[in-house]
Amino acid sequence: MDEQGNPGATGEAYTNGEDTSPAAGLISQYVKDLSFENPNAPGIFQEQSAPEINVQFDIAGAQVGEEVHEVVLKIEVRATIAGKTAFIAELSYAGLFGLRNIPAEHIQPFLLGEGPRLLFPFARRVVADAIRDGGFPPLLLEPIDFNALFLQQAQAQGLQFGDGEIGHA
Repeated sequence: MDEQGNPGATGEAYTNGEDTSPAAGLISQYVKDLSFENPNAPGIFQEQSAPEINVQFDIAGAQVGEEVHEVVLKIEVRATIAGKTAFIAELSYAGLFGLRNIPAEHIQPFLLGEGPRLLFPFARRVVADAIRDGGFPPLLLEPIDFNALFLQQAQAQGLQFGDGEIGHA
């Protein structure tokens, strides 16, 4: 209760059982789409030089039910050796997040910053395993600060952050 005796003002549950505390949780995570191409095998395995690796990320978030959002982390890895494609690995790794009593201005930062951060270690393992199973040394992707990337992108688009809130500049 706050100083005026209002229940729930400081985050505790109402006495009638209504819970107004903000809550976010991972419900499930899964491979949505996985593709591995090795178009120049077996000849590519005869090459002696190290592959050139290009890694791209994309993040999408969407509401899929009441208080349920899906975050999809897409990772594309392309490797070339001597100008030939060694492999292409593409993964869409998703998670369902339950978001309850979260202010609207905090949903997008969660879905595009915190959600991918939670999914990344699992997606990284799937990509490394697919590349290893394709006959190449596993690629261990470096950790990524998705929250910083989200802030950077939002600021580039003219959004501003102050006291943890998002709004148009």
